[in-house]
Amino acid sequence: MVAVDKTKILAEGKVEIRVHRSGMWQRLVFLIKKIETPAGPYPVLFTDRVLDFKELARIAQEYDLPVQTPTGTAFPKGKTPADYRSLV
Repeated sequence: MVAVDKTKILAEGKVEIRVHRSGMWQRLVFLIKKIETPAGPYPVLFTDRVLDFKELARIAQEYDLPVQTPTGTAFPKGKTPADYRSLV
């Protein structure tokens, strides 16, 4: 498990994460993207690379931030967009 400071990631606007993709480990850069909803915006870690949903769930849980890719969007267990609106 990685000790992560969400405020540092949000301030920098990106983070490099080691992911398991296509049978091998790779380092991908995830950017912070603000998703607009009727109730207000919330931040997500975003990459345009396709990842397995299992890997999305792992990253969301470790970094305690939602993760969005072309595969879909994953939230940490028990969290919703409302839990992240204060971070924007």
